Amino acid sequence: MNATIVQSGLKWEERAANLAHFSSLLEVASPGSGIVVLPEMFTTGFTMNPSPLAESMKGPTVSWMMEKASVGGYAICGSVIIEDEGKFFNRLLLVTPEGHVNFYDKRHLHTMSGEHTVYSRGNKRVVVSYREFSFNLQVCYDLRFPVWSRNRGDTDVIIYSANWPSVRSSVWKALLVARAIENQCYVIGVNRVGENPDGTAYTGDSAIIGPRGETLASLEPGVEGVASAMLSMDSLEKYRTDMPIWRDADPFELI
Repeated sequence: MNATIVQSGLKWEERAANLAHFSSLLEVASPGSGIVVLPEMFTTGFTMNPSPLAESMKGPTVSWMMEKASVGGYAICGSVIIEDEGKFFNRLLLVTPEGHVNFYDKRHLHTMSGEHTVYSRGNKRVVVSYREFSFNLQVCYDLRFPVWSRNRGDTDVIIYSANWPSVRSSVWKALLVARAIENQCYVIGVNRVGENPDGTAYTGDSAIIGPRGETLASLEPGVEGVASAMLSMDSLEKYRTDMPIWRDADPFELI
């Protein structure tokens, strides 16, 4: 399966402009490619102002994702502000070409930025089967929590959609590799570039990491771009058979 990462700047709280920009970037994604991953809150930037920006699951962004997936022949994944039953969620959506809309609500909210004061915490671990792979859906800050990210024998790829500040870029890069190695799976990490109105800067450092911790694809820091890598289930299964580290893992009831 082909995996494509899209690293972009974001227009602050301007949904239409961001969707138009991603439409242009997606023109370079090859038709029929497996999955395309976009940054966290890709229509707005990481904002603490959800009320005027939130959408429903039948809103314009979900409709846009369904159209892109259907026409392009690939699944598309990215985080959006969603209002559901009067609550706001930082929701990661994975939409397939067949029109299936899967979602995960971010569990680990960034208390230092006040995310927990305006968004509701997710409480459900979500793994989505698409084609021959199982995708564990995660958002940004979730990357720091290995227990939540742990492969329970059901994960082939972990997706991290993020707005991860450049001041902590070394942590981002290190943990993407760590999650791939410890879970013996692929990791797709997509981060934005540019700057928020408050001066928070983002360098991207988006990458696709293999189960040995090897970089399969990456994008130059600080610039927009699109990159792809092939994910092989045969190769992944062979590696797990040759290096059956999972046999010696601690039982789940101990963690």
